[in-house]
Amino acid sequence: MLPPADAFLPEITFQTSRSSGPGGQNVNKVESRVELRFPLLSSQVLTESQKALILEKLSNQLTAEGLLIITAQDDRSQLRNKEIALARFHELLQKSLRRPKPRKATKPSKSAVRKRLEGKKLQGEKKASRRRLE
Repeated sequence: MLPPADAFLPEITFQTSRSSGPGGQNVNKVESRVELRFPLLSSQVLTESQKALILEKLSNQLTAEGLLIITAQDDRSQLRNKEIALARFHELLQKSLRRPKPRKATKPSKSAVRKRLEGKKLQGEKKASRRRLE
Protein backbone atom coordinates (compact mmCIF):
# COMPACT_ATOMS: atom_id res chain seq x y z
CA MET A 1 0.00 0.00 0.00
CA LEU A 2 1.22 3.47 -0.90
CA PRO A 3 1.88 5.94 1.94
CA PRO A 4 -0.07 9.25 1.91
CA ALA A 5 1.08 11.96 -0.49
CA ASP A 6 2.48 14.22 2.26
CA ALA A 7 4.86 11.45 3.42
CA PHE A 8 6.91 12.01 0.25
CA LEU A 9 7.27 15.79 0.69
CA PRO A 10 10.59 15.75 2.61
CA GLU A 11 12.22 13.78 -0.24
CA ILE A 12 10.74 15.78 -3.11
CA THR A 13 12.48 18.84 -4.51
CA PHE A 14 10.78 21.43 -6.67
CA GLN A 15 12.44 23.52 -9.34
CA THR A 16 10.70 26.40 -11.10
CA SER A 17 11.27 27.99 -14.48
CA ARG A 18 9.50 30.27 -16.92
CA SER A 19 6.58 28.53 -18.53
CA SER A 20 5.50 28.50 -22.13
CA GLY A 21 1.86 28.85 -23.02
CA PRO A 22 -0.89 31.28 -22.00
CA GLY A 23 -0.23 34.26 -19.77
CA GLY A 24 0.88 37.14 -22.00
CA GLN A 25 3.62 39.21 -20.38
CA ASN A 26 3.15 37.14 -17.21
CA VAL A 27 5.01 34.31 -18.98
CA ASN A 28 8.10 36.47 -19.40
CA LYS A 29 8.20 37.58 -15.75
CA VAL A 30 6.96 34.75 -13.52
CA GLU A 31 8.44 31.30 -13.03
CA SER A 32 5.21 29.31 -13.02
CA ARG A 33 6.48 26.04 -14.53
CA VAL A 34 7.15 23.49 -11.77
CA GLU A 35 9.46 20.49 -12.01
CA LEU A 36 9.05 17.83 -9.32
CA ARG A 37 12.12 15.67 -8.68
CA PHE A 38 11.90 12.48 -6.62
CA PRO A 39 14.98 10.31 -5.90
CA LEU A 40 13.43 6.85 -6.21
CA LEU A 41 16.52 4.78 -5.38
CA SER A 42 17.38 6.66 -2.17
CA SER A 43 13.80 7.01 -0.91
CA GLN A 44 13.15 6.15 2.74
CA VAL A 45 9.36 6.14 2.33
CA LEU A 46 9.11 3.21 -0.10
CA THR A 47 10.02 -0.41 0.65
CA GLU A 48 12.58 -2.24 -1.47
CA SER A 49 9.88 -4.32 -3.18
CA GLN A 50 7.91 -1.16 -4.03
CA LYS A 51 11.06 0.47 -5.40
CA ALA A 52 11.76 -2.57 -7.57
CA LEU A 53 8.21 -2.59 -8.93
CA ILE A 54 8.26 1.14 -9.69
CA LEU A 55 11.73 0.84 -11.22
CA GLU A 56 10.47 -1.92 -13.51
CA LYS A 57 7.31 -0.08 -14.60
CA LEU A 58 8.72 3.46 -14.86
CA SER A 59 12.21 2.64 -16.15
CA ASN A 60 11.72 4.81 -19.26
CA GLN A 61 10.69 7.81 -17.14
CA LEU A 62 13.67 7.74 -14.76
CA THR A 63 16.98 9.50 -15.28
CA ALA A 64 20.30 7.64 -15.11
CA GLU A 65 20.64 8.73 -11.44
CA GLY A 66 17.22 7.23 -10.59
CA LEU A 67 15.33 10.53 -10.43
CA LEU A 68 11.66 10.64 -11.35
CA ILE A 69 10.93 14.03 -12.92
CA ILE A 70 7.40 15.34 -13.43
CA THR A 71 6.69 18.77 -14.88
CA ALA A 72 3.54 20.88 -14.75
CA GLN A 73 2.91 24.11 -16.61
CA ASP A 74 -0.86 23.83 -17.07
CA ASP A 75 -1.80 26.84 -14.97
CA ARG A 76 -0.60 30.45 -14.70
CA SER A 77 -0.10 29.99 -10.95
CA GLN A 78 3.06 28.40 -9.59
CA LEU A 79 1.19 27.07 -6.55
CA ARG A 80 -1.48 25.44 -8.71
CA ASN A 81 1.21 23.86 -10.93
CA LYS A 82 2.90 22.50 -7.80
CA GLU A 83 -0.39 20.89 -6.73
CA ILE A 84 -0.89 19.44 -10.23
CA ALA A 85 2.64 17.99 -10.23
CA LEU A 86 2.10 16.40 -6.79
CA ALA A 87 -1.22 14.90 -7.93
CA ARG A 88 0.42 13.47 -11.08
CA PHE A 89 3.27 12.07 -9.00
CA HIS A 90 0.96 10.31 -6.54
CA GLU A 91 -1.25 8.97 -9.35
CA LEU A 92 1.80 7.69 -11.24
CA LEU A 93 3.09 5.86 -8.17
CA GLN A 94 -0.32 4.33 -7.46
CA LYS A 95 -0.63 3.16 -11.07
CA SER A 96 2.85 1.62 -11.09
CA LEU A 97 2.28 -0.24 -7.80
CA ARG A 98 -1.02 -1.75 -8.96
CA ARG A 99 -0.58 -5.38 -9.94
CA PRO A 100 -2.64 -6.60 -12.89
CA LYS A 101 -5.32 -9.18 -12.16
CA PRO A 102 -4.06 -12.62 -13.27
CA ARG A 103 -5.77 -13.98 -16.35
CA LYS A 104 -7.79 -17.14 -15.93
CA ALA A 105 -7.45 -19.52 -18.86
CA THR A 106 -10.84 -20.51 -20.26
CA LYS A 107 -11.97 -23.19 -22.72
CA PRO A 108 -14.70 -22.74 -25.32
CA SER A 109 -17.80 -24.82 -24.66
CA LYS A 110 -18.43 -27.99 -26.67
CA SER A 111 -21.39 -26.40 -28.44
CA ALA A 112 -19.27 -23.37 -29.42
CA VAL A 113 -16.60 -25.67 -30.88
CA ARG A 114 -19.27 -27.69 -32.71
CA LYS A 115 -20.89 -24.53 -34.17
CA ARG A 116 -17.51 -23.21 -35.32
CA LEU A 117 -16.64 -26.49 -37.05
CA GLU A 118 -20.09 -26.67 -38.69
CA GLY A 119 -19.62 -23.13 -40.00
CA LYS A 120 -16.22 -24.04 -41.42
CA LYS A 121 -17.69 -27.16 -43.03
CA LEU A 122 -20.50 -25.14 -44.67
CA GLN A 123 -18.01 -22.54 -45.93
CA GLY A 124 -15.82 -25.31 -47.38
CA GLU A 125 -18.80 -26.96 -49.11
CA LYS A 126 -19.87 -23.60 -50.56
CA LYS A 127 -16.42 -23.03 -52.03
CA ALA A 128 -16.13 -26.64 -53.23
CA SER A 129 -19.43 -26.28 -55.15
CA ARG A 130 -17.95 -23.29 -57.05
CA ARG A 131 -15.09 -25.37 -58.45
CA ARG A 132 -15.22 -26.61 -62.02
CA LEU A 133 -15.75 -30.34 -62.30
CA GLU A 134 -13.21 -32.12 -64.52
